[in-house]
Amino acid sequence: MPSLILIVFVLNLLIHLINSIGASTINDLAWHLYQSLIIRSSPSSQKTAQLKADLFKIKKELASISAQDDFAKWARIRRQHDKAEAAYNAQTQSTTSSRTNFDRILSILRKLGTTGLRLLLQFWHSKTPMFWLPAGWVPWYVEWILSFPRAPMGSVSIQVWGVACVAVVKLGSEAGVAGWKLYQRNVVANGSGSKAKVEVKLVGEKQDVKMGMGVGAGGGGKKEL
Repeated sequence: MPSLILIVFVLNLLIHLINSIGASTINDLAWHLYQSLIIRSSPSSQKTAQLKADLFKIKKELASISAQDDFAKWARIRRQHDKAEAAYNAQTQSTTSSRTNFDRILSILRKLGTTGLRLLLQFWHSKTPMFWLPAGWVPWYVEWILSFPRAPMGSVSIQVWGVACVAVVKLGSEAGVAGWKLYQRNVVANGSGSKAKVEVKLVGEKQDVKMGMGVGAGGGGKKEL
């Protein structure tokens, strides 16, 4: 079984990743995955696809008929178009309602699996020491703070360990983002420097060619006496 110290750290890391990516982005990815695996093979999805294809076919047929030349046929197809469009809109409205319910359920599960689990661990293991400090390593009042609220004196409580994990994860994330931006800046700077060197080299070569042509022209203009 994984250590409780590792579980708390991984849980806080997961919460930080979810907050960084964004709940809406995660919901969109989960919805697309749910559509690909389940909804596309369902009768409701097949009905939506069929209604959409029928509506497209009727629209194409309606566009090919002139209301002035054949009004009776145009009016008949127009009624079919309105009926098909109403059926398709009703079906898509049902899909939108399903998406709303999906987002609500996923949000509840996400909160229960992250924040809810963290609170449960902190309550259940409030008296469990994460690890012990060396005797006399820090003053007694620091030991009391590190063991707050219910862990034994001289140990680190799960609440304090969780706060430390949050701080480490946040610092690591900021350091990673700063390092990536610095790397991109160096890549752009190196690319610009290489481009400038190439341009300088080309300009120098052009000047050498012009000077060579000037010398050749000057030598050809000399006359013998």
